[in-house]
Amino acid sequence: MTTTTDSAVFERIRQDIEDNAVVLYMKGTPVFPQCGFSAAVVQVLTHLGVKFKGIDVLQDPAIRQGIKEFSSWPTIPQLYVKGEFVGGCDIVREMFETGELGEMLSSRGIDVRA
Repeated sequence: MTTTTDSAVFERIRQDIEDNAVVLYMKGTPVFPQCGFSAAVVQVLTHLGVKFKGIDVLQDPAIRQGIKEFSSWPTIPQLYVKGEFVGGCDIVREMFETGELGEMLSSRGIDVRA
């Protein structure tokens, strides 16, 4: 498989999702999201009281492209919990609405607000 992304970018992504229990690759920052989809996921995580690391893909084109190849998922934002790709905005929003997201986070040892 040929990839346009070098292994250093994948290594950085791997390191971020290993070092942080919850990671959101997003456009903008948690305080100042730069797109509605990123803002929606930040809102869900904030509502649940989940501590997470936001990584602004707009600051680094290599990460922006690399995360799409890393997950085989074409869009941003992307949520990772305990090293595992959860999904993008629609999936996170749907899981939140059904209560599945809170349960999944809790079952993985992430503190969530009731």
